[in-house]
Amino acid sequence: MGKKRIASHSTEELLKEREAVEAKVEQGASKAASQRIKEGRVYITASFNNILMSLTDPQGNVLGSTSAGSIGFKGTKKATPFAASKVAEAIWQISRQKGVERAHIFMRGVGAGRDSALRSLGAKGLDILSIKDTTPLPHNGPRRPRARRV
Repeated sequence: MGKKRIASHSTEELLKEREAVEAKVEQGASKAASQRIKEGRVYITASFNNILMSLTDPQGNVLGSTSAGSIGFKGTKKATPFAASKVAEAIWQISRQKGVERAHIFMRGVGAGRDSALRSLGAKGLDILSIKDTTPLPHNGPRRPRARRV
């Protein structure tokens, strides 16, 4: 191992470095403000145990997500229509912060909160462009058990 060197910078060098970093941060902030997203996607997963929602941009990059459990519902109350409407409210708040005004909805699952979540998103003022059900459906299923020999 070599000798350890302690880097010593003059105040001028530190000020120049700080100005460069601040300029980069300002440039990134203005870039983010100019790239406000008007259209997005909302993915709703309604299971028998919970309601999950994600807001993404058109490319699929997640802007925000929430669930009934993260809001504060516990146990069987997580899968109720009321919980789904509260989760939809939270997603609407996120979409307002990000500037999303229109959304394509992708629903998955067979839980009780499917319709409630969709209605509350529409009632809050989010323009729904399309609704697609992406629930996986079995086609043919597993192999049947062999016949029992007696």
